[in-house]
Amino acid sequence: MSIGNSPEDDRIFPADDRDSIGRALQQTRIAAGLTVEEVSASTRVRIPIVHAIEEDDFSRCGGDVYARGHIRTLARAVGLDPAPLIEQFDAEHGGRPAPTPAAPLFEAERIRPEPRRPNWTAAMVAAIVAVVGFVGFTMFNGNDAPKGTTAAEGGPAPAPEKGTAAAKPKPVKPAAPKPTESAIAAVPQDKVTVKLSATDDKSWISAKGHDGKVLFDGLLLAGESKTFQDDERIDLVLGNAGAIDLYVNGKKLADKFASGQVERLTYTKGDPEAG
Repeated sequence: MSIGNSPEDDRIFPADDRDSIGRALQQTRIAAGLTVEEVSASTRVRIPIVHAIEEDDFSRCGGDVYARGHIRTLARAVGLDPAPLIEQFDAEHGGRPAPTPAAPLFEAERIRPEPRRPNWTAAMVAAIVAVVGFVGFTMFNGNDAPKGTTAAEGGPAPAPEKGTAAAKPKPVKPAAPKPTESAIAAVPQDKVTVKLSATDDKSWISAKGHDGKVLFDGLLLAGESKTFQDDERIDLVLGNAGAIDLYVNGKKLADKFASGQVERLTYTKGDPEAG
């Protein structure tokens, strides 16, 4: 009688033969006939990061939030459902962090209109213009009055004392108006201008001009801002779009992206069309 393990023993403790995340992405990419360079060009994920993810090395992603975004982007590029891969990543890396209530607070503040503050600059400019206009009007009427009469009463003007000259009013030099806030915030109309500001978290961003030239590729830390200009078009990739405030041609966009979401955006001189 043999005392070895029977074939049934292998079925008692089945091995997990599920492919790793990197291997699943790599095998699906190869089956689709795509190279790493082609996937990188279509997703804007850099080639070294694609290689690292396919080897199950997520340390180059910059954190779990960015890793989830890259996995989702690469899976869609090769035609793979990203949901099981994200679940597998969360199970292997401690789970997804609990969502914060920042989005509802933002929505409430965005709906509530802010009270308009008095424009003291415009009021000051209007007062200066009124004073200059009054002085000029008075001087103009005084110069046109007939000799021997005063401009206000129309009666005979008192003759100047002998040996003295008539005093002439000194012209008042008008003050130059101060620039308004709208003039300071103006952007060139013949270019497209995009400003990115990281609010409370960092975000990996990539910006390219219409000719494909890379304007910026790297991390934007919390509290930092970047402004880009191009003659025709600016293409953006936001690794953690929820942490970014976006200004296009001098206007802040009202759209709020989710934390960890990867967004690919394009803006031209006419954007935004409304709002």
